[in-house]
Amino acid sequence: MDSELKEKVLDAIKTVFDPEIPVNVFDLGLIYDINVFPVNNVHVLMTLTTPSCPSAQSLPGEVEQKIKEIEGVNDVTVEITFDPPYNTEMMSEVAKLELGYM
Repeated sequence: MDSELKEKVLDAIKTVFDPEIPVNVFDLGLIYDINVFPVNNVHVLMTLTTPSCPSAQSLPGEVEQKIKEIEGVNDVTVEITFDPPYNTEMMSEVAKLELGYM
């Protein structure tokens, strides 16, 4: 069950886009870790492109809201970290192609 729910969480996260970049937050490399606990509580560890990111207030909340919409999810915590600092090497191949890094 945990792996099925984790897959749904991942799919939900992939619907969240940075408003300034046409790539979802997962492919941008902003999601560091996703944990689904036995009582269907979800913890997401994520970062932002910069500490002064204009979307700092909206992106974590949007990630949280998308996950809360999944049937069966009990509670959601989205934690922001800047360790390690974000860099473009964290992007997926898809994101690098989309943004012209390849």
